[in-house]
Amino acid sequence: MRTEDGYFVYRCLNGETESFAFLVDKYRESVFSFAYAKLRNFDDAEDVTQEVFLKAFEKLHTLKRWENFAIWLHTITNNLCINLLKSSARRSEHVTANQNISVIEEAESRNEDSRLELLDRALDNLPEMYRQVLTLYYLGDMNSEEISRFLGISPSAIRQRLSRARSELREEMFMIMGKTFEQYRLRAGFTFRIMEMVKHIRIKPISITKGLSLGLSVATGIVALFFGIGQHLNLINPLEFLPISTSSGETSVLETGEYPVDVLKVSNTSVLSNDHGNGDGLGSEVPSLQNALFMAPQAGDTWTQKAKMPTDRTCLSISSVNGRIYAIGGWGGNSGDLPTVEEYDPVKDIWTKKADMPTARWYLSTSVVNGKIYAIGGGNEGKGGSLSTVEEYDPITDKWIKKADMPTGRRWLSTSVVNGRIYAIGGLVSDPNGEHHLSTVEEYDPARDKWTKKTDMPRRIHTLCAGVVNNKIYVIGGVDNGVLLSTVYEYDPTKDTWTQKADMPVPRWRHSTSTVNGRIYTIGGSDNFANPEALSTMYEYDPALDKWTKKTDMSMPRGDHASGAVGGKIYVVGGWTDDWAVHNSSIVEEYDTGFAGEGVNFKGKLLTTWGEMRTAMKR
Repeated sequence: MRTEDGYFVYRCLNGETESFAFLVDKYRESVFSFAYAKLRNFDDAEDVTQEVFLKAFEKLHTLKRWENFAIWLHTITNNLCINLLKSSARRSEHVTANQNISVIEEAESRNEDSRLELLDRALDNLPEMYRQVLTLYYLGDMNSEEISRFLGISPSAIRQRLSRARSELREEMFMIMGKTFEQYRLRAGFTFRIMEMVKHIRIKPISITKGLSLGLSVATGIVALFFGIGQHLNLINPLEFLPISTSSGETSVLETGEYPVDVLKVSNTSVLSNDHGNGDGLGSEVPSLQNALFMAPQAGDTWTQKAKMPTDRTCLSISSVNGRIYAIGGWGGNSGDLPTVEEYDPVKDIWTKKADMPTARWYLSTSVVNGKIYAIGGGNEGKGGSLSTVEEYDPITDKWIKKADMPTGRRWLSTSVVNGRIYAIGGLVSDPNGEHHLSTVEEYDPARDKWTKKTDMPRRIHTLCAGVVNNKIYVIGGVDNGVLLSTVYEYDPTKDTWTQKADMPVPRWRHSTSTVNGRIYTIGGSDNFANPEALSTMYEYDPALDKWTKKTDMSMPRGDHASGAVGGKIYVVGGWTDDWAVHNSSIVEEYDTGFAGEGVNFKGKLLTTWGEMRTAMKR
């Protein structure tokens, strides 16, 4: 997607460093609020916010997808907060394991200092994902759409988190929250201070022709028409780009930050398409996405090989937390069951060894709730084949703890998360009477460390995969008594019901799935049960349309691998490439879906400026 952020990144990289002020002004409250949600100290949060923008400015040339600027800021903020938490012992002491304080009853008798302490205690009682959205909403003054863009999560998920967070706090606490946050916002002049500091930082420029899309003169002119920055910046003169009449528009100043922004509101502006546009050569009231917004070229449906994983393995599981991928467990060939955990940083393209999982296992499934990874089930040859073991991993502390066992021990299962609950679905169990395929569904509540039986799947399936879209789980493929399946089932956890959907084009097992932007990508696997041979094929499933679309194949076939998504890109890790019984792999491939963040809605309008977003009514 082409976004206004990209336009200012482009101008900044081409020598107009004043453009960075627009980005600081736009995201300073978001970064500050997110940092406070992680650190719980306003002074530390302000220090981190300053460091985030200085680091972002210095490394701006490394940002490959300019439309990802907000998500990139979120990743930088998160990493700096994690580093600070790790180096500060008092942070770990601040959070206690059992904090059952009744915060509301104490509110009336406390002064301003203790009111902040009271708020800290209330927030401590909330899961981190709820604490984040509350802080961004009340301290950052962001609505659900803005929060979703910053965190890279759908607006509906943000609204659900806000609703659940409110249900856990009483009305009196929201009054305290509003009054307290009002006194601890960023100090005036923050943007000006950042701009003074970046004057002394040299950034690597780009060529003026780098990343220019076809029809650039039209695209640049349209953006220039939208953005007329005031006398503080003197960035844009619309007349130097394109002679478009503005007689039907009106200019107003949005005072939403430290830099006033002149916005030219255009009504039904006609834009001429050139030969490289997607118009028909006639004037159009709504410009095409290509011509309307200038941005670095957007890739999509492409594969890139990345740094290999240190440990060759198959039958592993991976989960994504805070922009990092964690490869967990698996089968190491001659090494057998593995407890190995390795962390991958997509930005740096490097792997780091982490603490081993307590229980070595393969064909386990992992899921993430509140920043913690839950390793569930799997197989271990020395422990009877199928496990009910559940272990929780905290990436910040790099520690594992034992949790309540799953009622039904199994491997080759799939797990998915909806509304903070983990759903373990299907799989295979070994007992003295042999191996049995399962239709079993069990729900795990990490907050209570408790399992609950749910409605079984319509059929017994193992080596299935699943993805979540709009709080519904889609189970895809697998094996039922030696029969390979192309079946897709939709599970609604709210209603505890199953519905069959459109079949996948190719039956398969030993595959993987990842979900990006409401689409589920089914990757690799095998279409042969007796003599498995790996596939390189990928299909995209759109639950909204109940439709499958063929995508570009991987560079090599893969089976018993794992995949996970970060920042709109899917990382396929490990598995086997030819002989499933012999060759373990450490190969990592990155797939660019083309959906790195939610873009602009072009339903009857051109660009919605950031100022208009900030002044819109909160949802």
